[in-house]
Amino acid sequence: MKRAFFVLGVVAVVVCTPVFAAIKPCEELKGEIEAKLQAKGVSGCALEILPADQVKEQKVVGSCEGSTKKITYSRN
Repeated sequence: MKRAFFVLGVVAVVVCTPVFAAIKPCEELKGEIEAKLQAKGVSGCALEILPADQVKEQKVVGSCEGSTKKITYSRN
């Protein structure tokens, strides 16, 4: 019985892993974030796509392209 649960668990992990590891394009994610901000009535802000190693003290609001790039938020 324990073996059946173990096998079922392994199969579930293998099947679900590609969904969680999907690489989202930065422009697509940036558009989604902009839409959410507009829906909340936020104005006077800018989103910028930066390589992950160039992010210093900016506020990160998203990660894309396999975490190689970050989307940062700043108020104008």
